[in-house]
Order: sequence, then structure tokens, then C-alpha cells
Amino acid sequence: MMLLEKITLTNSIEINTTPEKIFGFFLQIVDDASYQAWHTDDHVVFRLIKGKFCQQGSVVYAEEYIHGKLHKFKFLIKEVVPNRKIEFVPVSRLLRIYFPRNTFLIEARDGSCVFTASCVLRVGCLVKLLARNRLEQGLLSIRKHMKEEGENMKRILEKRELHNHPVEETS
Repeated sequence: MMLLEKITLTNSIEINTTPEKIFGFFLQIVDDASYQAWHTDDHVVFRLIKGKFCQQGSVVYAEEYIHGKLHKFKFLIKEVVPNRKIEFVPVSRLLRIYFPRNTFLIEARDGSCVFTASCVLRVGCLVKLLARNRLEQGLLSIRKHMKEEGENMKRILEKRELHNHPVEETS
């Protein structure tokens, strides 16, 4: 029997906007350009293979750089709660053993929102024992990427908020 240890990576960021606008941010990701706008340094390719990005049962293909290497992902959108949650899993059942799920959570909080991205991984004991440094570097790269995605989303959405609700000047 293979022993796997569960590792959960999370990144949360407060964004001064509404849950609807954060969810809408994901709805507008439909092609390479909209995917790259989210993370210009790392996001490369985005294809909707089946359905829409934020629709349960949809399949999405994406390519992005993590720790300097191009990774190709094919995900199934497993669960969607509009304006609150998107959960996706690898299409491959074999990959799901090691990468069981990724989740985006949106939580309203006093006029703003907390966006939390989480990634669940399973790592074998031998990997932890024999490749600890490489594993740690990989986890650091994933954490960095998740943090950058959150910061980029915050910058994009708060910039939109400023343009949609200009501050009135007083004389």
C-alpha cells in the first residue's frame, strides 16, 4: 500500500469588491488573452474544451509556468456555487491521486471580500525522504504563483472599482 501525506497550500487576499465581481472575473476568462491578463508572466494557454469555465461538468485546458517549467493541465469543474466557490480536479483519475482538488472560495466580509485559493496535494513518503529539497522548492513555487494570482486579481478588480465609482471632488 502506498502511503501518501496530504499537503494543503492556501493563499487568501482581501479584495475591495463584491463576490459577484470576483466570480465575474472568472466568467470572463475564455481564451489565452483573458487568461494571460490574470498572470502575464506565467499564464500561457487557456481553452474551454467543454462548457464554460465556471460551470459544473466543464472541462478546461490550461498551460502555465510554475518554477520556470511549463505545466499543462486539463481540469474538470467539479463544483460551482455562484459567487462563493469553484472546485476543480484533474480530468485524469490517476493525477487525482496526487492532486485531488483545487478550490477558489469567495467570502463576503464588511464591504469587501476574501478570496482564498487552495491546492491539495498528496506526496509519497519516499518523495519526502529522498527529494525533500526539491519538494520544498516546488511547494514554494506553487505558493508564490498562488500569491501572485491573488495579488493580480486584487489589482485588476480594485482598478475596475475605481473606474466604476469615481470619487467626487469637493470644492
